Amino acid sequence: MLLRRLVAGLLALGLLVCLVASPVVAQDSKDKDKKETKKEEKKEEKSSSGDKVALMWKFEKDKSFYQKMKTTTKQTMKVMNNDVNQTQDQTFYFTFKVVKVENDKVEIEQKITGVQMDIEIGGSKISYDSTKDTQANNPLGDFFKALVDSTFTITLDTKTLKVTKVDGRETFIQKLVAANPQMKPLLEVILSADALKEMAEPTFAVVPNREVAKGESWERDAKLDMGPIGKYDNKYKYTLESVEKDTAKIKVESTLNYLEPKDSGQGGLPFKIKSAKLKSTSDPASLVLFSIAKGRLEKATLKLNLEGDLAIEIGGQSTSVKLTQNQESTIETSDTDLLPTAAKK
Repeated sequence: MLLRRLVAGLLALGLLVCLVASPVVAQDSKDKDKKETKKEEKKEEKSSSGDKVALMWKFEKDKSFYQKMKTTTKQTMKVMNNDVNQTQDQTFYFTFKVVKVENDKVEIEQKITGVQMDIEIGGSKISYDSTKDTQANNPLGDFFKALVDSTFTITLDTKTLKVTKVDGRETFIQKLVAANPQMKPLLEVILSADALKEMAEPTFAVVPNREVAKGESWERDAKLDMGPIGKYDNKYKYTLESVEKDTAKIKVESTLNYLEPKDSGQGGLPFKIKSAKLKSTSDPASLVLFSIAKGRLEKATLKLNLEGDLAIEIGGQSTSVKLTQNQESTIETSDTDLLPTAAKK
């Protein structure tokens, strides 16, 4: 019974973490102010060859662009001498439309137009595909369906590429809670106003919004507090490797530091994370392609490996979980809708 409840809880945890905290791209648009970073950038700039290029976003009122974001997560968990394997394939389709450009501020409407999920954990399979007319019956089907057509208005500072405001939170939470009332305490915590702002920045915060030379690097930090799930401290280092046919190829190195939650209750989870020691390593294949002419991200591939130990309490009993996780996220941007033809209205 304990193992079954824990596996069910890990499924819920895995779904939420991948939904709102996938380490796709940097989520904080502030450059580091450390002296060491500035010294390093100056050295790299002096040793760089070729002219500088402007890695800057461009915004045009009423202009739309479309994105497809896919995340594949493979986990192996050792729980009470039992191996629990989990695989998640998630694809989100987005529409972005610039609705207002004013001085150093831009407002962008973001809409989730499609969701595809294929999840397997402990031998249990869950699938959902909003692009198809018929859906398989599963307990999370209504929750996934509630994601579709959710709309947010993002206010972005065009100088710092920092999201200052996200409208649409209350309506979004209401839709999700209506689909799964038991998740209300957790959703209220992890979908805070600050968390939504941080989660809205990945699309924009991959460039320094200035001119850089080949070989030059810049850094970003990303912090995400998910209450009873814990805190994520991501550090990213970007390096301009080359420029070909007006497309900048940017290498990405990332480090994820996980901090267990403070003793603030379980937030609706069937277990409590007492402690965690997790170590991450980034993959050299992680990179971003940025269109200089269009002033936007074209493609991104981010890979991250995570492993370590967690101590979890459930039903008053403590148990250890050994975790190994490999995650790959890809983003594709286009001038035309990437949603499968059959799903377009």
